[in-house]
Amino acid sequence: MLPFRRKVKIETERMTLRLPTHGDWNQWAALRDESAAFLMPWEPVWAGDHLTRKAFTNRVYWAARAEAQGTALPLLLIRREDQALLGAITLDNIRRGPSQSGTLGYWIGERFSRRGYMREAIQSVVHHAYSALDLSRIEAACLPENVASRGVLEKCGFKYEGVAQSYLQISGRWRNHVLYAALRLDRRGRTGVG
Repeated sequence: MLPFRRKVKIETERMTLRLPTHGDWNQWAALRDESAAFLMPWEPVWAGDHLTRKAFTNRVYWAARAEAQGTALPLLLIRREDQALLGAITLDNIRRGPSQSGTLGYWIGERFSRRGYMREAIQSVVHHAYSALDLSRIEAACLPENVASRGVLEKCGFKYEGVAQSYLQISGRWRNHVLYAALRLDRRGRTGVG
């Protein structure tokens, strides 16, 4: 049993970012299912049970454990006006000591894309990572042709750092990814995107 901790909740202009609960499964599964064609080109292959209640239950337990241990901050994006689940953002692989860094991943349902929600979420999570978690570096990676993801990272102040060869398996094959990072004390100025 994990010790009691006050669960992280981040308020943005239009959303509440919070840990998933068992009650989120219906909305989560429906949104992932209806957005499958929109999401799958950019994500690892979904397991056969990806949308099941059991898989989501495991995700909820993992999220609570990871947040309590300080290794990840997996949050759902909930629009306050109607409690609609819009997507998710995770600050994962949180490293302490001399690194003080983490890796950002995110997705949004197709019908909620291009409305500034992910930009709002990324900016809020990065601010939380610097101010509440005392992290110094936030990293993110995406496929080179993922123009939307690259654009939102750049609009949020992330800077292009290079290419990681065979970084992740996407759609069943190893793919190169472009690497971005945001630094708490960034003195790099603009960097060229190659």
